[in-house]
Amino acid sequence: MRSPIAILVALAGLLAPLAWSSPSRADTSAWSFFGAGAVGWKQGDSDLVFDGALSLDVGVGTTPDAPVIFGGLVRATPLLDSGIDLALLARVATRGFQAGQLGLAVDAGGYHRFWGPGSTGVAGALTLGAPLGISLSLQGSYGTDNAMSFGAIAGIDVLRLTVYRQSLLQHWPNPFPAQGRDVASR
Repeated sequence: MRSPIAILVALAGLLAPLAWSSPSRADTSAWSFFGAGAVGWKQGDSDLVFDGALSLDVGVGTTPDAPVIFGGLVRATPLLDSGIDLALLARVATRGFQAGQLGLAVDAGGYHRFWGPGSTGVAGALTLGAPLGISLSLQGSYGTDNAMSFGAIAGIDVLRLTVYRQSLLQHWPNPFPAQGRDVASR
């Protein structure tokens, strides 16, 4: 049988590395976009219909300091005269996109339509990010019951405008940027 002192010494030796920590930075990227535009859609044998649409995105990703950022988001797309489509998407974005400069983001995943006869399928988007979080998103989907949609949504990402912004710093400083360094200097 081992003595209690030997067990405590062994336990202390195992736990000692937990008492030491080095400086670290574990920031994540995040997105909070809202916008409006137009979407063309059809389902089954119906004719193509154009509706006004909103788009609301919320998501998180890897560090904003990386050249390429991976993440995921939830997108709600209410079609103003029809209903709402919900999508769960994976996102790949450039550092410029995340920093509120010029950049691209590509989204791909699945969606579900909760109105009409309903539909489930794939959805995707190509989003051009401009300075100050302004974005233009080309979105599309294809699903069951021959459902399809395509459209353009313009809007703003409030987190890319505020927390992640690395553009126009000479005129509008960002006092607490999420990035570790100024992206423009790299």
